[in-house]
Amino acid sequence: MKHYIFILLLCLGGNVLAQNTLTGQIYDKNDLEPVIGATLYIPHLETGTVSDLDGNYQFTNLSSGTHEILISALGYASRTIKVTVPQTGHLDIELAPSAIEMEEIIISTPFHQLQSQNVMKVERIAIEELERSGGINLTDGLTNIAGVESMTTGSGIGKPVIRGLSSNRVLVYTQGVRLENQQFGGEHGLGLSSSGVGSAEVIKGPASLLYGSDALGGVLYFNPEAYAMPDSTQVDAGVNYHGNTQGIGLNAGYKTSGEKLRFLARGDYSSHSDYQTGDGDRVTNSRFTEWDFKTGLSYTSEGYRGDLRYNYNKNEAGIPTEIGQQSTSKEMQLPYQETNNHIISLDNRFYFQDSRLDFKLGYTSNNRKEFEEPHHHDHDHDHDHDHAEEEHDHGHSAEEPALEMQLNTISYDLKYHLPKTGAFETIIGAQGMIQTNENLGHEVLIPDAVTTDFGLLATTHFHQEKYDIQAGIRYDHRRLDSDPHGTEGTDNFVPEVGRSFNSFNGALGAKFDLFPKLSTRINLATGFRAPNLAELTSHGSHHGSNRYEVGNPELDTEQNAQLDVVLEYRNQHFEVFGNGFYNKINNYIYLSPTGEILQNNPVFDYVQHDAVLYGGEAGVHIHPHPYDWFHLESSFELVIGERSDGTALPLIPAPSWQNTLRIEYEDQNWIRDSYSYIGIKTHFDQNRVDDFETPSPGYTLFNAGVGGTVDIGGTLVNLKVTGHNLFNKTYVSHLSRLKPDGIANMGRSIQVGARINF
Repeated sequence: MKHYIFILLLCLGGNVLAQNTLTGQIYDKNDLEPVIGATLYIPHLETGTVSDLDGNYQFTNLSSGTHEILISALGYASRTIKVTVPQTGHLDIELAPSAIEMEEIIISTPFHQLQSQNVMKVERIAIEELERSGGINLTDGLTNIAGVESMTTGSGIGKPVIRGLSSNRVLVYTQGVRLENQQFGGEHGLGLSSSGVGSAEVIKGPASLLYGSDALGGVLYFNPEAYAMPDSTQVDAGVNYHGNTQGIGLNAGYKTSGEKLRFLARGDYSSHSDYQTGDGDRVTNSRFTEWDFKTGLSYTSEGYRGDLRYNYNKNEAGIPTEIGQQSTSKEMQLPYQETNNHIISLDNRFYFQDSRLDFKLGYTSNNRKEFEEPHHHDHDHDHDHDHAEEEHDHGHSAEEPALEMQLNTISYDLKYHLPKTGAFETIIGAQGMIQTNENLGHEVLIPDAVTTDFGLLATTHFHQEKYDIQAGIRYDHRRLDSDPHGTEGTDNFVPEVGRSFNSFNGALGAKFDLFPKLSTRINLATGFRAPNLAELTSHGSHHGSNRYEVGNPELDTEQNAQLDVVLEYRNQHFEVFGNGFYNKINNYIYLSPTGEILQNNPVFDYVQHDAVLYGGEAGVHIHPHPYDWFHLESSFELVIGERSDGTALPLIPAPSWQNTLRIEYEDQNWIRDSYSYIGIKTHFDQNRVDDFETPSPGYTLFNAGVGGTVDIGGTLVNLKVTGHNLFNKTYVSHLSRLKPDGIANMGRSIQVGARINF
């Protein structure tokens, strides 16, 4: 921590330079009226602003040089304009009205461009859209993106599934750093709250070029909440009520910004009872409680921008196994798990005349505990912790965790944006991490271990008016060293593991405008994933998943190659897209049952086999003239996963078809940003299953919502009502971890929310 403080103070003290300012007005091209709320963003400097009630905007502390400004506003076509600072001090900008949805800046790709300029298609969803969906956990709202589903354990635990891949094959980034929280376990969630998140971006496909190991299946990138505009202060508070779980959520935030310093803080608390199925039964011990706190401090000068962020998240979640005692209590009962996450990130940007140096540091501390009924273990592994020595029988009480793991990760990301050479933009960089896993409880699921990563990358982007090309190459080295556990000479003894994994990967992509409104994206990329600690060293009962898992220290690296093709047609009132992919994975690792029973749990071995996943997404969005307030959206997704011998892979989501009718109403004197929607999502039968799975029948869910912002005496109050599974359908998702127990998913749920902006 001392190193972080030293770096921050060094940056704050060494960047008192002359100020460059850019001002102007955004106005409508047709009627010359000011455009309110237009977003202006300079990717090279990663700074932005918003036009005020008179359409005026202002940038301060800009570094000298030539910069691109991306301008977007609701109801207008987005623009890109080049300016030279300090020669240009004032610039008025006109925008042409358009019914096309406003484009947003994509942050998860290296060159930070509008989606229409990206070679790689990235799905983006704003926090407002996530909240409108009425989901209880963060991943619920992401399932509205075609190609993204959720693996659930009850109502409070969800993990994202991108085109059939999840857990360690989907890398999660938050606050600009990778999230490490024992993500190999499917029985616990992300450890993140939607509170304090500005938007989420999803890269579907291998992104190892940008992020290294574990990005083999894709990346889920959470952008933090933005600071307030310069010289302004914002305060807000909100409350949500979920009818099904009788859950309550409280949230409050404070933001203030000066000319150079910006600060924000946000707290969130939510607590839910056992959820109720469509049959009216409550799923015993599916209750959960979450605390979340986020804060940030940013400093900006002409040649530097620093952003220090901190997030603390605590989650207590019951482990449901049956429909038994009916209760609406929110107190934890055994068995349950508790996770504590601390995330600290420091994002440094050093700006030079025509280049930029980015340096990100991250620290993640994840403590995971599982509490269960008191019993005596027959463990014969060595354990040198004091409390284990005190209890010679290796038993534990209900008040202390049976399992406790402490995972600490330090990560770094260094990228240098070279000066532009004609139409070429090039980035070179290095990334890595140092990670330690330590067991503090009586049970050992995976041993104490140290993991180190190091990677080098180079990528370049070639931009022309009608086409873009992007290419890159990367080298990675991972080293994993684990301690032995168990008693030597017994069946459950696991010797120490010392393995090194190396991989070269590359990516090549192109975007072409075939016609003025028709474009295509073609991307070919390779990715890799080194076997994780659980896959190499597990040997024991995993009570959270009700399995006895046996690892394989000889597992090889997963290596894949994916071809992704996108075809898009877009005019002012009609959009249609088709996105197909073919993903070949060598040495695919998965759990396979052996038919044995140990410690009252079925035994699963980690094995590997060559595999392939293929399919795609297709969709249409209609907003006809002159009824631009009317939106009809429809999308279909399909994933087929199979081994090279033709047998099905486990946990592949069923095909689904989603339709949404959304109406956005015209602003009135007392209400603005009002909307209503009706959504219908159909999950088809999933009959292509692994040998230890059972087919899942299809089902259709109906959802609806209404909301808007009401002006009450100058105070803005945002109100919303959302209904999920309105017809109280009883169903079991194919990706539910409670499916083997025959436990249905959540029935009808009505959510009511209010937020006041002071």
